[in-house]
Amino acid sequence: MEELISIGKITNFFGIQGEAKVGYSNAKRLQEAKNVVVGGVNLTIERIRFQKNIAIVKFKEISDINELLKYKGEKIYLAKEDVKKQLEEEEYLIDELKGLNVFDDKDDLIGTVEYIATNSGNDILCVKPQDEKYGNILIPFVKELVPIVDIKNKKVIIKPIKGLLPWD
Repeated sequence: MEELISIGKITNFFGIQGEAKVGYSNAKRLQEAKNVVVGGVNLTIERIRFQKNIAIVKFKEISDINELLKYKGEKIYLAKEDVKKQLEEEEYLIDELKGLNVFDDKDDLIGTVEYIATNSGNDILCVKPQDEKYGNILIPFVKELVPIVDIKNKKVIIKPIKGLLPWD
């Protein structure tokens, strides 16, 4: 079965013509999407427009509000391989980062990426340290602090600044 990645969620209907209000995390990814999966059904995006912080999406297969209502609250998915093709240089899927070993610029193992937190400024790598007496280390996922991400070799190299690591 094909791996899917969520790119948005149908939050409500818009008008009576079967258009959906969609919340999203990446406008470009949603705008470039053509064939998506919603509620286990393949749908084709016919048109899309943006208003404030939502997208208004018209699916080819849905022609009225009654057909759309069964999808309210459903996530919109794209095939993982399609999303990977859209990634720009130095852009990564969260799933690809989880579990990577994190090293400092002296090649000392710091820990493993547990998860990625997102906020309005930038993503944050949450690293479980090698030494369990320390709690998770939060590292802003910015080029200045994380100059190298090597997915192939499952490795992240950080350039720690004073105070970033709890043992410094």
